[in-house]
Amino acid sequence: MNPKITVVGLGYGNEDSLSIGTWKILQSGDPILLRTEDHPISPWLGKQGIEFSTFDHIYERHDKFDSVYRQIADELLQLSEEHNHIIYAVPGHPMVAERTVQLLLQEGPAASVKIDIQGGGSFLDIAFARLGIDPVEGFQLLDGTDLTEGYVLVPNQHILIGQVYSSLVASDVKLTLMQVYPDDYEVVLADALGVTGKEKIIRVPLYELDRQNCFTNLTSVYVPPAREESVFYKQFSFLVQIMKKLRGPEGCPWDREQTHESLRPYLIEEAYEFIDAINQEDDQAMLEELGDVLLQVIFHAVVAEERYGFEIGDVIQTLNEKLIRRHPHVFGTVDANTSEEVIQTWDAVKQEEGKNTKDSILDNIPKSFPAILIAYEQQKKAAKVGFDWDSVDGVLDKMKEELTELAEASTPTEREKELGDVLFTVINIARFYKIDPELALYQTTRKFDQRFRHVEKRAKESGQPMGNYTLEQLEIWWQEAKQKERDENNEIG
Repeated sequence: MNPKITVVGLGYGNEDSLSIGTWKILQSGDPILLRTEDHPISPWLGKQGIEFSTFDHIYERHDKFDSVYRQIADELLQLSEEHNHIIYAVPGHPMVAERTVQLLLQEGPAASVKIDIQGGGSFLDIAFARLGIDPVEGFQLLDGTDLTEGYVLVPNQHILIGQVYSSLVASDVKLTLMQVYPDDYEVVLADALGVTGKEKIIRVPLYELDRQNCFTNLTSVYVPPAREESVFYKQFSFLVQIMKKLRGPEGCPWDREQTHESLRPYLIEEAYEFIDAINQEDDQAMLEELGDVLLQVIFHAVVAEERYGFEIGDVIQTLNEKLIRRHPHVFGTVDANTSEEVIQTWDAVKQEEGKNTKDSILDNIPKSFPAILIAYEQQKKAAKVGFDWDSVDGVLDKMKEELTELAEASTPTEREKELGDVLFTVINIARFYKIDPELALYQTTRKFDQRFRHVEKRAKESGQPMGNYTLEQLEIWWQEAKQKERDENNEIG
């Protein structure tokens, strides 16, 4: 006969929460092991003559719960083979927030051990009753020791956070909640619910959550559903709903008229404004402009849902699949320890994705790119298949050749052609030096802007239009601007 572990729940509080079925199992005479003795019913079991062992000693050996639960599950499986049948008793209900039970269910069959899950009064039962929670309205149960920024909090639902056994855990919970809720949002600290003489229900503003003195192993935090619309402003789904409302029959006439084609210039414009905010190192501008870029993404996704049948969820799914597929060194078994190796892996995956679908490697370059970016991408792709100079020296020699040809050109058409060759070669030089030509040119335009404004200012201070001054005088002011830049850079350095 295969070994067997019967798992029972001890309920949420003292003996009043113990089910009759569990009580009968505990009286069977088989070895009983409690995950922890730190439960209100433990002293009562002792008084009833129920002998048991606990795993409290394992908690003292490890500083992480994962290690504790791992060892408990391993020892339970081993003890079941020694005794053939054992009883494992956990607080509350075996299937609510019990990691050891999940490990047993996963690994018991492979070890030929039958895992028999019996009932038990969950702390959710008493929490629903005491806090007035109707889970049909929407309910989230979270672990206070495992809250991360990745948690998707749904503020229009009831949220109950267990395992808030210390002010340190409460502090982490508070910081996570503050990413969604206002600092003064009212939350509830619930401790020892259903335990006569010990139950506490305390309502506090969120910012005071970790300043209380009532944390025990039975403490939970309840966050009521939000009613204020502003609480939802950080929710991605709320943004999508706003966009759909703007596009709806009762929405904005201008938004309803837009198409992918009409929105094209705005996407380009917002992208460049965000780039400008980066270049200006303006945090507030970056915040606003990145929002404008996101608006364009959402706008196009809503238009696509109406026009083509795919929606923002499909866009996100496709992106997630692509990120995982193109990062096998993170999500798979491929090794890539340097940026160069990562790029090689990325390109190899892209090539496999587009295998036999393009006539040329240049087909992947969007025709709507600015000319500088098209040239840069053409050169990069050609270089990857060996069509490239051996070193920058060859490109510099080519630059001299192109400048000579430009100087010798005699017609406007010839000059345009030769100037294009010069610019193309300049971009090649930038690629060899690992310089972004667009960024380099942008920095020069900013530099010209600052210096020219200084010249304008000096001319205005002198009382005459700029056109009245000689080039020699303007050059003096230009050199002043350059010296001012050097002085400011030295101060910063």
